[in-house]
Amino acid sequence: MKIEYLKSGDYYVPALTVPDECYSIGKYGMLRREYLRQHRQGLYTVMLLNGTLLKHLTEIDKTFHEMLDRLIPQIAEREGVDEKLKSADQMEWVRRMNSIKSRVEEIIYHDYIYDDAFDV
Repeated sequence: MKIEYLKSGDYYVPALTVPDECYSIGKYGMLRREYLRQHRQGLYTVMLLNGTLLKHLTEIDKTFHEMLDRLIPQIAEREGVDEKLKSADQMEWVRRMNSIKSRVEEIIYHDYIYDDAFDV
């Protein structure tokens, strides 16, 4: 990527711009951004300067929401957390669904958010 410079007084400064695309970054995208910023500073800076960071974070967020939407019902079905339990004991159903969501999120965090293998 070629960086253009503008002369400002006696100095040349990079003419950096923000891409025109609109991206929405959610919880998982923000977690990934913080991980990259704190632990992978070089990659974070490169992605920020070449304009791919926001797209990467948006894709991360979208991918993980899809994973949650797919994995939570699968695990709930396997563990017998269904509408019968919900109508019989709502608090137990909520407790078990929260437990399932926490476990799925922990898998996502460990395998993707905080893993260097998912770097672009």
